Amino acid sequence: MNPYHTEILATAALYALLALGLNLIVGYAGLLHLGYAAFFGIGAYTYALLNLHLGWPFWAGLPAAGLVAGIAAVLLGLPAIRVRGDYLAIVTLGFGEIVRVVATNLEGWTGGPNGLMGIAHPSIGPIRFGVDAGPYFVLLVFLVAAVAWISVRLRRSRLGLAWLAIKEDELAAGCLGVDPLRMKLLALALGGWVAGMAGCVFAAKQGTITPDSFDFIQSVMILAMVILGGLGSVAGAIWGAAILSIAPELLREFSTYRMLLFGLMMILLMRVRPQGLFGK
Repeated sequence: MNPYHTEILATAALYALLALGLNLIVGYAGLLHLGYAAFFGIGAYTYALLNLHLGWPFWAGLPAAGLVAGIAAVLLGLPAIRVRGDYLAIVTLGFGEIVRVVATNLEGWTGGPNGLMGIAHPSIGPIRFGVDAGPYFVLLVFLVAAVAWISVRLRRSRLGLAWLAIKEDELAAGCLGVDPLRMKLLALALGGWVAGMAGCVFAAKQGTITPDSFDFIQSVMILAMVILGGLGSVAGAIWGAAILSIAPELLREFSTYRMLLFGLMMILLMRVRPQGLFGK
């Protein structure tokens, strides 16, 4: 494969990781989240700041970025999780915009609209990743496989069954002894943790980050990937990310009309298969 193809595959793998994380929140626990890109950005800025100011390497920044994003998800959930449906979607949308605006205006820390540059690439001993997308693709495939395995195990666990019960009927789940608040916070924390790790890999790969990389459109795109694949489906999240990442590139030869064709393809697919590719 040439570098262009490798770059596309690495981008698809990154979105697959993000879709798997959002699937824990939306697909498993049934929480409509429209600000997921905020956790992605928090993870990216966490690693960037730790690396630039404290000299932390990538392998130390990876768990730290996931931890900080997970904590941010819990802090968001504590006041917001008591509302449901459309109201929760509005709250999370506002949170996503707040994170982006804060990153834009805190120039002393985040570099403002210009972002942060000079972020170190990962290295394993004497081997440095550099700017080639190939090593990042391998790393992302490993992370996707790990998160997919964890997601499947969670689906079959008592925690996964509790999430499913809350998703179907929160009142009935509470009557059966399930603590909805704690279960929702766990879903948010795990989803935020995955997004934070994805943000760390993104920052290390790009070497520079700006607030525009974590806007509302990113959140909508990741949510569309989960819905396209099928809510609650691990394989669906991966395939949805692959399709929505690669399809626009395959339609590039149509130039002006490629996004029109892409949109028509999505509409047709949702009409034929409204539950998603792997939904039940």
